[in-house]
Amino acid sequence: MSERSRALRIQLLIGFMCAALVVYFVLLGRIALAFISSGEPAAIGLGLALMIMPLIGVWVMVSTLRAGLAHQRLGRMAKAEGLELDVSALPRMASGRIERDAADALFATVRGELEDDPDNWRRWYRLARAYDYAGDRSRAREAMKKAVEMEERS
Repeated sequence: MSERSRALRIQLLIGFMCAALVVYFVLLGRIALAFISSGEPAAIGLGLALMIMPLIGVWVMVSTLRAGLAHQRLGRMAKAEGLELDVSALPRMASGRIERDAADALFATVRGELEDDPDNWRRWYRLARAYDYAGDRSRAREAMKKAVEMEERS
């Protein structure tokens, strides 16, 4: 499967999931309104509580989509500049994941680049990718968030 068709399939899946969530939020909102319009105090309280759920859900969905689009933008920019990490030659486990020692060595190299140029969003982007390859998703998200913030300020 080509990279382009894979990206298109992922985008279609994301679109489908967002549409399904919107339908779910609308249905949940209708149920909340039905509870509120019943006039019973307990039902009104439950309806108000249910009304909050779609609002939180929409906020989470929109913020996740915005972050994903920002990450993709940085990825395209880094790739265009030839700064994407090349992991094609790294040894892999049977599952396809990069072997831990190789991922750690890659991470050490990228961390050294960042220490030499800490104010460059490209270095933070590469660090986020290295964290991801090393399996540390939470630090990868934090480094990517910093890369996005730095790129937007530049």
